[in-house]
Amino acid sequence: MNSNPNRPWAVVTGASTGIGLELAKQFARNGYDLLIVANEPAITDAGERVRASGINVETLQVDLAEYDGVESLYREIQSSGRPLDAIAINAGVGAGGDFVREGALEDELNVIDLNVRSTVHLAKRVLEDMVERGQGRVLFTSSIASTMPGTFNAVYNASKAFVQSFAQAIRNELKDSGVTITALMPGPTDTEFFHRADMDDTKVGSGEKDDPAEVARQGYEALMAGKDHVVAGSFKNKLQATMAHVLPDTVLAEMHRGEAQHGTAKK
Repeated sequence: MNSNPNRPWAVVTGASTGIGLELAKQFARNGYDLLIVANEPAITDAGERVRASGINVETLQVDLAEYDGVESLYREIQSSGRPLDAIAINAGVGAGGDFVREGALEDELNVIDLNVRSTVHLAKRVLEDMVERGQGRVLFTSSIASTMPGTFNAVYNASKAFVQSFAQAIRNELKDSGVTITALMPGPTDTEFFHRADMDDTKVGSGEKDDPAEVARQGYEALMAGKDHVVAGSFKNKLQATMAHVLPDTVLAEMHRGEAQHGTAKK
């Protein structure tokens, strides 16, 4: 299927499963041609599923945790010859466990490389073009984890705190540019995240989770409305985000321990 230059065009990273895949479906249902990206072969199957909406979907398998991976994606964007109307910078990864006694340094650094470094790198590339054109929308997948110290998720929560702060700062910098920045802040969502982060035996990993399709819908609508952020999912997430603004970090860190420590899974 050929792309239609009269249709808007969007990019979604981390789109093989979960929130990223559901964001891609949201764009597709609303008439966007798409380039969807992930670091695994499943992105091809995801492309077929999204393509069922009747729009053009291109796929790219690339590791955005690597500098060359981000540059490869940006070259793909440029080679299209089309202006990028929207991008969901969604790719991310977690690593559960005690930072000192359980976590592997390689895993923790990968969290930083993907969640932080590649986010800055890709945003720099695409935002320069959007600002020059005076038009564009960027959705960063942050998390309610950004609002609290992440005991047994120390690097992950810190990475999302970075993303949240980064998104709000550049939103303000670009407030007169015609480009909007929105942060999507989901809570625990029914995706492969917790399994991949080795958190199946934790309370949060085994507990009730939000529907990624609903989270994506709320994120897409917030992006289109030009909102600065949206706490997506259940009311519990909104309450947790509110509490994080009033409780001391020491209390929040202890609360997070009860959710993320290995062996706390609901029996």
